[in-house]
Amino acid sequence: MANLPHFIQYQGSKRNLAKHILQFFPKNLNRLVEPFAGTAAISVATSASQITHSFWLNDLNKPLIELLELSIERPDEIANFYLELWNEQHTNSVAHYFEVRSKFNETNDPKLFLYLLARCVKGSVRYNSEGLFNQSPDKRRKGTRPETMRKNIAGVSSLLKGRCKFTSLDYREVLEQVQEDDFIYMDPPYQGVCGNRDSRYLSGINFDDFVLALEQLNRKGATFAISYDGKLGDKAFGKILPKSLNLERIEIEVGRSSQSTLLGKEETTIESLYLSPSLSKSLMNTKIIDFSYVGKKPKQLTLLEKHGEFAAATR
Repeated sequence: MANLPHFIQYQGSKRNLAKHILQFFPKNLNRLVEPFAGTAAISVATSASQITHSFWLNDLNKPLIELLELSIERPDEIANFYLELWNEQHTNSVAHYFEVRSKFNETNDPKLFLYLLARCVKGSVRYNSEGLFNQSPDKRRKGTRPETMRKNIAGVSSLLKGRCKFTSLDYREVLEQVQEDDFIYMDPPYQGVCGNRDSRYLSGINFDDFVLALEQLNRKGATFAISYDGKLGDKAFGKILPKSLNLERIEIEVGRSSQSTLLGKEETTIESLYLSPSLSKSLMNTKIIDFSYVGKKPKQLTLLEKHGEFAAATR
């Protein structure tokens, strides 16, 4: 699914892992709900795979969800605005970027946000303690070319237009409103303690509050999957979700870290995917084909009823 359309590079996007994550989704969904939608990479992949054609995209970052809605529902409007803004930068592109950034922090205009995301360093979003976007421009390039951006936006729109509900709510409000036949995919910013912000996110979440919300989902018998913690070599990132939730934890090997390679290290990035009890039960004794760890020999995973865990079996 590396060729899936995406209108911007966005740090933390699961676009490159989508084909692995979707192998653990039910084959047919009534609606996919993303309480932490980001740039909706999983919804795009799910639509392309024709698993469902109904989506609820939510993100507490209001300009981001408004940008998603614009790009999906009015692709020509946002593409035309981007073209004009991109063409204005050629006299002094760095000064132009900072001018646009200042305007965005004053207005939260999602159309300005698209340009900033396309032009900032490594597509890496950063916010200061006041919640203002403060990432610097990538001085080596001027952002995605308008014709490429238009094509990317059109690709995303073709898969999701007219099929989405857009909101900017606290994730707990979304989870309270989900229906019995919804499938929920969550990719939250992992936070260990309240107030321990990650500058990549406009707002973090409290670990204990998140665990409580998952307990409530379990009591309702909700079906969900979560991308949460991970590892780089021997270093763990994020707090492992407690065993009391009875979630199946799968470690997906992403591949070698490019940053570690530059430093002369051979470290592999691992990301965890958690499956709810109801999802695990539906997959019990089912062979999940075409699952492979990135950069490894293809493997086939089988959910073992006896042990209640996934085992990897080389084909």
